[in-house]
Amino acid sequence: MSNSTLKVGPKALAVIHHFEQCRLTAYRDAVGVPTIGWGMTYYPDGRRVSMGDRLTQEQADDMFETIVERDFAGPVRNLLGNAPTSPAQFGAMVALAYNIGMKGFAGSSVLRRHRVGADGSEVAKAFQMWNKAGGRILNGLVRRRNAEAALYRSDFAAVERFTNGEVKA
Repeated sequence: MSNSTLKVGPKALAVIHHFEQCRLTAYRDAVGVPTIGWGMTYYPDGRRVSMGDRLTQEQADDMFETIVERDFAGPVRNLLGNAPTSPAQFGAMVALAYNIGMKGFAGSSVLRRHRVGADGSEVAKAFQMWNKAGGRILNGLVRRRNAEAALYRSDFAAVERFTNGEVKA
């Protein structure tokens, strides 16, 4: 399969949904950034989320679909180059990028190790470097990185374990 045809699969989307959880009223994330819907800090038109903003579930789902494909899956595909990539690996890397941003992902050891063909367990270890928010290690991010690393390795039983059974093997 060519990297240009990779799609974000249902398991990767379910992992993102599990850890983001949808909120229809704007809230402040762990570092104080106004956030809405499925962990989105901006709207598809580029406007930043403001406290007091509200969405319907349909708006949140539509925004998520647009932003994941346009702002994360597409750029991740481009950064992969010709590195052999499975659908699960692609989904795990998009899930990571969605949480840390494309700038963080583009400079990450996850991407570097993947592109040079490092062993899957070495790439999976690199996910753990992204377990902090505001300089503090957060248990939720540790669990999220474990789930993403398990998805990268196609260890779906571990994905299920790290998502408390919500993302089925």
